[in-house]
Amino acid sequence: MAEAVDYDVVVMGAGLSGIDAGYRLQTLCPTKSYTILEARDSMGGTWDLFRYPGIRSDSDLFTFGFQFKPWRDRKSLADGPSILQYIKDTATEFGIDEHIQYGAKVVGANFDADAARWTLTLTDGREITCGYWYSCAGYYDYDEGYLPDLPGLEDFAGTTVHPQFWPEGLDYTSKRIVVIGSGATAVTLVPELAKSAEHVTMLQRSPTWISPLPATDVIADAARKYLPAQTAHRLVRSKNIAFSTAFYQFSRRYPARAGAFLRDLATKALGDERLVDQHFTPSYNVWDQRVCVAPDGDLFRTIKSGRAEVVTDRIDRIEARGVRLVSGRFLPADILITATGLKLKPNGGVPVSVDGEPLVLPDQYVLLGAMITGVPNYAIAVGYTNASWTLRADLTARLVCKTLNWMDERGYDWVVPYPTSPLQPRPLMDLKSGYIERAAQDLPKQGAQAPWHMRQNYVLDVTTTLRTDLDKYLKGHRVPVGSS
Repeated sequence: MAEAVDYDVVVMGAGLSGIDAGYRLQTLCPTKSYTILEARDSMGGTWDLFRYPGIRSDSDLFTFGFQFKPWRDRKSLADGPSILQYIKDTATEFGIDEHIQYGAKVVGANFDADAARWTLTLTDGREITCGYWYSCAGYYDYDEGYLPDLPGLEDFAGTTVHPQFWPEGLDYTSKRIVVIGSGATAVTLVPELAKSAEHVTMLQRSPTWISPLPATDVIADAARKYLPAQTAHRLVRSKNIAFSTAFYQFSRRYPARAGAFLRDLATKALGDERLVDQHFTPSYNVWDQRVCVAPDGDLFRTIKSGRAEVVTDRIDRIEARGVRLVSGRFLPADILITATGLKLKPNGGVPVSVDGEPLVLPDQYVLLGAMITGVPNYAIAVGYTNASWTLRADLTARLVCKTLNWMDERGYDWVVPYPTSPLQPRPLMDLKSGYIERAAQDLPKQGAQAPWHMRQNYVLDVTTTLRTDLDKYLKGHRVPVGSS
């Protein structure tokens, strides 16, 4: 076996979070060597992997994009190819692409306390060592989506597709399509498919909160016309952060009023209050699950046009030519799309050990939404559930850099989070979405109070996270000279 290659920092994953981490390491820790290990053969993460029709962001790109790289496209809610190109352009502009190793999938990781080094084992048998490991692999399973038990699915004579693995060249022109699910993927797919399909049916067990939002931002257009690009970017970014934070807080404090607000928007778009009551009024409160976005109300417009419909019912059985519902209704289908959700895979599924002892992740707690008890010199990028992922990921990358510089100042070789008092366990993510609840037992916990509690509030986090007294929450260790 070849000798292991050593770096100060290894970033795992070359998606939005990984590219952001590269930039922060270059600017805030310029003396540190780093590499980005990407399991696939191209950068972009989700935006390179997912190729289903109409794929887009449901967060505005002024907050979903990088703080240091102004979003210049007119579309605020951008399509997937545009986002992917933006990621690639950013990586090239700042030389981050030169640090990426492709086809480098991590399959094992062990921390040696005596050496203060991680050893990361790759699929090809290579080993890479580093002082600090920052996981930006997200928490989705890229190899397998979630598929519930669908009785009779094997009997379906048409084409079955999971959006996560959309087949290139699939012709759905003049086809009858049933989309099973009503989450973000389904809400994105239906308007796009309906442009050329004979008819599209979105089949849901229960309604989802959906908010129509403008696809473009008139304030952003005006700001960019009269202000320098970076100034305009900061202005619009701040405006959007303030709005999203305010609406989330309003929704949690006044759930009935928030629900009535979204119902009114849907009613205005559809012109049918009965339809809204039946298909677009969930039984849960706003932001108990993530709110889906319909740019310019495209889903509502498509349903109103008659090119698509929404059906709220349960599947009795899938038959050769369509779907039989519990109500007795039959939905004919040439194509069946199982937009039934994603599976979570914490830390990219990499088994972790410390001094050869396997880490039991569910027994651990998360500090500042990033560092995990029992795991030295490690952080993980976990985005917000109620706002743009990148806001939290960037804050974590800056926290990692602060930690590295703090360690250097104190001469620490490795550090690990530790609570100063007993913690009250809470689920890591507070959403009641199915994909989160299915994986809750596999995730670390959070506490009831900051800095052990993820507050889902960027305004508070950005003012407090980087001011946290690391001496209070991180236990530092020095390796005796000659021990390694």
